[in-house]
This record gives sequence, structure tokens and C-alpha cells, in this order.
Amino acid sequence: MSDFKQEREELIEMFGIHFETLHHLPPLASRILATLILDGCSREFTFEDFIEMTGASKSSVSTNLNLLLKLGKITYYTQHGDRKKYYRPSAFSERFDNYIKMITFEKNIIDRMLNYRKKTMSCKAEEADLERVVVYKEHMLLMEELINATIKKFKEIESKISK
Repeated sequence: MSDFKQEREELIEMFGIHFETLHHLPPLASRILATLILDGCSREFTFEDFIEMTGASKSSVSTNLNLLLKLGKITYYTQHGDRKKYYRPSAFSERFDNYIKMITFEKNIIDRMLNYRKKTMSCKAEEADLERVVVYKEHMLLMEELINATIKKFKEIESKISK
């Protein structure tokens, strides 16, 4: 096995473990996403390619591709005159939009928690909890600012690619 092929396989496995552990994706979906991230620019991937590469059943590949599509991790496109779908990873800016959605949801919960805690505080422990929630909200605001700046940079890069 060539050094590049071995390194590719190791990277797919590393990405796979990362996606399984931190993003709670199934092993097959993790390996499909890793493959698309590593080789999506240099090669077009179809449903049949993933069946052949993984040795998994049609239903397993279909289920995992649909999961990745639903989660916004991948997209597909078609070519004129060809009925096949070609898969690629979603743009970084789109993947990061999911983080903004999570942060927005958490900020709403934090605001409600702050209002609730301010109205119901009755002991030192709840005062300390209020302080922690305030610090957490500050953290979430900084994360939102950082992610928005990163999305802006990604969009600038992506606009260069699409020209």
C-alpha cells in the first residue's frame, strides 16, 4: 500500500472516530462524510460508489446518506442527462450555520433561565447559579461572534471558488 493511500485510510478512520464521538454519527455515515471531505474535490461520488467502497448494503448506504443530507453535512447535485446523484460535503459556511442555530436556541434558554432565576432566587446557591448563567451567556455571545466571523471568511473563500 502506498504511503498516500495508507495516510488517506488513516485520515478517514480518524475523521470517522471524530464524527462518531463528537457528532454522534453512525460509523458508516462518519466514513462516508470523511471520504467526501478528503476526496470530494478530486472525485465525484455516487450512491453506487459508496456501496462498492464500504461493502455495506444498499439500504445501509441509503439510510446513512439520507441522515447526512438531513443533518446538512452533505449535499448532492445532478448532471444534465444523468439520473445519478453526486454527493459532496456541504460548504463550510452552511455547516457552521448549524452552530449558529444551536447558539441562538441556547441563548433563548439562557435568557429565560436568567429571568426565572432573578424572580425566584432564594438562597446563596441560586445566586451562584445566576452568576454562572451570566458567565455562560457571555461565553455564548463570544462564540456567536467568533462563528459569525468565521462564516464570513468561509463565504469569501467559497465565493472565489464558485467564480
